[in-house]
Amino acid sequence: MRELPSGTGGHAACSPETVTGNGRLLLDALPLPVVLVGEGMAIRYVNAAAEPFFGMSRVHLVQMRLTDIMPADHPVFLLVAQVRDHGQTVVEHEVTLEGPRLHREGVTVQGAPLMEEPGSVVLTFHDSSAARVLDRQLTFRSAARSVAGMAAILAHEVKNPLSGIRGAAQLLESSVGEADRELAVLIQDEVNRIRDLVDRMDMFSDKPIERRPVNIHRVLEHVRRLAQQGFAADIRFEEVYDPSLPPVWGNRDQLVQVLLNLVKNAAEALHGPDATPDAQITLTTSYRPGIWVSTVGGRRRVQLPLLVSVRDNGPGIPENIRPHLFEPFLTTKASGSGLGLALAGKIVGDHGGVIEIESRPRHTEVLLHLPVVSEDRDMP
Repeated sequence: MRELPSGTGGHAACSPETVTGNGRLLLDALPLPVVLVGEGMAIRYVNAAAEPFFGMSRVHLVQMRLTDIMPADHPVFLLVAQVRDHGQTVVEHEVTLEGPRLHREGVTVQGAPLMEEPGSVVLTFHDSSAARVLDRQLTFRSAARSVAGMAAILAHEVKNPLSGIRGAAQLLESSVGEADRELAVLIQDEVNRIRDLVDRMDMFSDKPIERRPVNIHRVLEHVRRLAQQGFAADIRFEEVYDPSLPPVWGNRDQLVQVLLNLVKNAAEALHGPDATPDAQITLTTSYRPGIWVSTVGGRRRVQLPLLVSVRDNGPGIPENIRPHLFEPFLTTKASGSGLGLALAGKIVGDHGGVIEIESRPRHTEVLLHLPVVSEDRDMP
């Protein structure tokens, strides 16, 4: 949806010659990417926020054209043309930006003319994906609390009778004939299956977790070894770690559980019917001080600068189920329970973090935004 505001609001003065000193500091302080486009779609200036947004340094960006980043028929170029034709600010909502290093959906792009330099257009990019992720996290946590309540009921009302049924089946097995013995064993197997399901749901309970400084690279290395010795023995792993990262403030066993589940999901996708011969799982860590969340009651804001990524080059997640990935009991596997990602979301939420998934063909990436150890934490 494109807007063409009246008047000449939104005019800017940010040419490379005038963006010096305090002006450059001011633009670099903005959290929104700012790009100045000149004749021939040449990129003449970018601020600091544009570097992580486009995945390139400003030194490289200012040597490129906008057509090097986006396809020639992209709506952004029509927006630039309208800004030049009308001399007014134009806004385009829900834009998808995709390129070799860029994939962002739901971006709002605003273009404004630079009156001092005819033909130059200032573009700002408003990415609301982080806000949408946080909104989804609240939904996921509500669903997890519902499962926790159900687990408490099942533990009380189901597990005790199950123990009696299993005991009775064991007694029958030793006192009946061969034909009936198979039925007694079948009863025990089904009782065990139901009990295991109830135990898995009990993981959603709101029990407090014990946290301490955790080296996330040791956790990832442990997960990789487990995977390569078992379900992912035939898959190539790539590790791209930032060795300077501080420790995560978390529970080691639960982080192993989450990451092992994510790696297993990636391996199963790579083993599926649309598998490719170059199957690969990439484990990445980096420091990105971009997301802050408020604690319960909004009394304190917590930064989530540590980013852990699990990426595979499989076929991708079907588009119709992407909005529901963390809902309990949703699964596309014949033998799956649909609790794996729901539990992962719950555990990451208990750590005060955020989990999100980006998926398209040949690129599915799960991102964990986690807190790090800081001086004001209550150390054990």
